[in-house]
Amino acid sequence: MKPLITTAVLTLIITFSANAQKTSSALSPVLSFYYNVKDALVNSDANEASSKAGGLVKTINSIDLKTIAAAEQRAFGVIKDKLVFDANNISETKNLEKQRAFFSSLSTNIYSLTKVVKLTDQVVYQAYCPMKKTFWLSKEPDIKNPYYGNQMLSCGKVNDMLK
Repeated sequence: MKPLITTAVLTLIITFSANAQKTSSALSPVLSFYYNVKDALVNSDANEASSKAGGLVKTINSIDLKTIAAAEQRAFGVIKDKLVFDANNISETKNLEKQRAFFSSLSTNIYSLTKVVKLTDQVVYQAYCPMKKTFWLSKEPDIKNPYYGNQMLSCGKVNDMLK
């Protein structure tokens, strides 16, 4: 009887783990594309930022809500239109300053989503730019400021870590 119970429990754990990974993987590309937009802004490359933001819009709009758990559906549903709005505005301009302004809002919204939904197994660092008085997310603790690029690349500090 004991081996049967152990097998049943392991089956449930494996099933739960597979579903949890599925949930995470369905939304993970959102964070990956966000990082791509951030990196383009760090490099002060407006064309690349526009292109990556367009990819982010497509990724967000392609997410099948049926593939994610109810709690993640609610969290994503609340923020989805804001993410699309910000990413669309970044993709539709080649003006770096305008892109960076929309990136500030995008960063706030991605952070809100990341606090509720596990988008990655890696640490997500929230960094703060004291000159712009705004935040961004990064997959590394090293400061690479997307709001100033090479002008003030290392300006900022890590404010929060999401694990």
